Amino acid sequence: MNAVFGVLFHFIGGFASGSFYVPYKKVKGWSWETMWILGGLFSWIIIPPVAAMLTIPNFMDIIKGSSNSILGYTFLFGLLWGIGGLTYGLGVRYLGVSLGSSIILGLSMVFGSLMPSIYYFIYPTTGKHGIDYFFTSNAGLCILFGLALCVLGVYLCGKAGVSKERHLASFSKTGSSDYNFGLGITVAIISGILSACFNFGIEAGKPMADVANVLWKANHPEQGEFLYQNNVTYIVILWGGFTTNFLWCLYLLLKNKTFSEYTKEEVPKMRNLLLCALAGTTWYLQFFFYGMGESRLGNGASSWILHMAFIILISNAWGILLKEWKGVDRVTHRSIIAGIITIILSICVVGFAKTLEN
Repeated sequence: MNAVFGVLFHFIGGFASGSFYVPYKKVKGWSWETMWILGGLFSWIIIPPVAAMLTIPNFMDIIKGSSNSILGYTFLFGLLWGIGGLTYGLGVRYLGVSLGSSIILGLSMVFGSLMPSIYYFIYPTTGKHGIDYFFTSNAGLCILFGLALCVLGVYLCGKAGVSKERHLASFSKTGSSDYNFGLGITVAIISGILSACFNFGIEAGKPMADVANVLWKANHPEQGEFLYQNNVTYIVILWGGFTTNFLWCLYLLLKNKTFSEYTKEEVPKMRNLLLCALAGTTWYLQFFFYGMGESRLGNGASSWILHMAFIILISNAWGILLKEWKGVDRVTHRSIIAGIITIILSICVVGFAKTLEN
């Protein structure tokens, strides 16, 4: 049952991540940086400690009692993850939405799931799998197969996206002047690697989660692992992510002189604020439920693969529901459907792999 609930929690988290931007699309009269930093205040500063306070009453004591090394590395990976998120936009700009998103999310999935195991192979740690685990056990081989299936699904979705962009461009005299494959693929690789740093941050901050887990289990014996143990780790990771995003948005606000948008009389301020709060809160929920899934599956390759797979799946499903693929040829439509089905299969395989460990 742990595997079933783990997959379910990761699905909810992936749904939140794949859906959080919808409220932003309803914001009126504000530029990207104006609404992004406001939503980010909820995502990275306001909601995480509220969630931690509700689930781990002594979370600040845990943070204060952690070593500078643990806090420093956790914050650093959050900082790097924030850069990965910002360069995501550049990758999409130079490669197009579908191809850029597929490459970046695919790379993040691969690096985020396998890099920690390489570290633990070099520096063995109790309870952690090294890279050899994926080649010497049935569960590990099954996880690798699921990862390969997910990469194939990402490829099919990306292929469909490229076909769609070319098809629609053939009906327009003005193609995308920003398209630059060489620069775009370089930025996408950087973004994909740095975006995986969130998972590295969870690994670096694991001692804080372990303390929360031990304290909870002492008061709740024989009730399994603490579902919300990662909520204390998220606070430090997201401090790093907020730092990166805040500095960039502040630069854009000054450069574009968009500070004044907050005081424009014709702008529906309260409505925009509520929409940004909803978007920011929904964004945070992806990791809230990721932590719940991780507590059931473990913060190994399985959790990160499932998290990324559900994000890709939900994002592409939204594209179909919102008729973003309307007007494309049959080959393109079949490719995106095949990609989604392949990703669903990969989710089933990775979920099944966890049952082989028992």
